[in-house]
Amino acid sequence: MKIRNLVFATDFSRASETAGQVAREGALEMGARLHIVHVVPAGSDPAGAAVALTEIARRLGRGLVFETALLAGRAAHEIVSYARDKRVDMIVIGTHGRTGLSRRILGSVAEAVVRLSPCLVLTVPFGYAPEGSTTTSDLPLPAVERCIVCAGNTDDLICAACRDRIRGEALERKLETERAGRRGAPA
Repeated sequence: MKIRNLVFATDFSRASETAGQVAREGALEMGARLHIVHVVPAGSDPAGAAVALTEIARRLGRGLVFETALLAGRAAHEIVSYARDKRVDMIVIGTHGRTGLSRRILGSVAEAVVRLSPCLVLTVPFGYAPEGSTTTSDLPLPAVERCIVCAGNTDDLICAACRDRIRGEALERKLETERAGRRGAPA
């Protein structure tokens, strides 16, 4: 099996940091080109994400042939489309390990990528520690996290503004469906 092009898909989370290291090591060992990609939601400001992507590329790209891509749209769809367009041999993506309600509400980008991918997908679980390194729980946590939607500063997975917008959009869709149902109901 020859891996010539390897994609590392990041959402700038702690789960992605470990996946990035795995992707870097894999690209070094296989002599592959490393593609570092991030997807911002359509219509959002990509400025913060561009800065974060540049920083990650600076750290991971040392000694490698690499390229970055800042994409817009639905994360899984954009990652898979990019992999098809670039004829990628493997995608490396971190998993958050969410279950239950949060997984149902937010979905699983990694799961969708695995389902839709035209190539191999390596999922790196949150908490994985490569041989010879400290465990994730031993690493100091950054004081500020990034919102997975807008990449803004937050202490949560999703900042309050994005959470409110998501809830508002869901409520609006529900109301539109109900209104449409009432209009189409026999009198």
